[in-house]
Amino acid sequence: MSHLVKQCSLGMSSSIKNHSNWPRLVELVRELAFIDGGTDDAFTLASGKQSRWFFDTKPVMMHPEACHIIGELLNIRMDELSADFVGGLELGAVPLTAIAISTAPSASTRRGFMVRKEPKGRGGRKTNNPPGIEGSSLSSGGNIVIVEDVTTTGGSAIKAVNRIHQDTNCKVIAVISIVDREEGAVEAFAAAGIQFESLMSRTDVASVA
Repeated sequence: MSHLVKQCSLGMSSSIKNHSNWPRLVELVRELAFIDGGTDDAFTLASGKQSRWFFDTKPVMMHPEACHIIGELLNIRMDELSADFVGGLELGAVPLTAIAISTAPSASTRRGFMVRKEPKGRGGRKTNNPPGIEGSSLSSGGNIVIVEDVTTTGGSAIKAVNRIHQDTNCKVIAVISIVDREEGAVEAFAAAGIQFESLMSRTDVASVA
C-alpha cells in the first residue's frame, strides 16, 4: 500500500521547547545519557559511524521523572498532530511507546504498537495486523506518529515508516525522537518527505555540558 507523505522536517515544535519542563528533561538527558568523548572518533556507533558524542537513552527511559516529562511532551505534540497511534521499530521505540501510552489521559483513544526489525509469525490473530507489526490493531487505518529514542541518520525510523505504508492503511504523519544527534537525520527525512521532530538536539544537550 502506497502513501506519499509531503511534509518537511520541523526540528522542534515551539510547544515543546517553550514548555516549562523542557529544560529539566535536557538536564536529565545530559546527566543520564550523554558523554562527550572530546575527539571526533571517540565512539563507534551502532551504525558503524565514528562520533565524538555518545547517547544511551535507556537510563532516561527507565527514570520516573524523565519518563513523566517525555510522556507529557510527546502527548502534547501528538494531540496537536491528531495522532491515532504511536509506535516504532524495536528496541528503542518499545519503552518509548509504553511511556507515551501510559502517561496519556485516561480518556485518550490513542493506542500503541511496535514494528519488529524482521517479521515473525503469521501476524496478529486478533488484531489482523500483518506479520511483524504487533500491539494494537491498525486494520482500520489512522494517523501514526513513529517514535525513536536517539536519531542519527534516520534509517531505522524510515524503515518503520516504509513498513507501515507498505503493509497497512495507516499514514505516518511524523517521526518524533527524544534526541536528534544532528548527523544527517534532518536531511534524510526531508529527502524521504517525512516530517521529523525531536524533543531536543545534541546541541541543546552539549551546550550545557
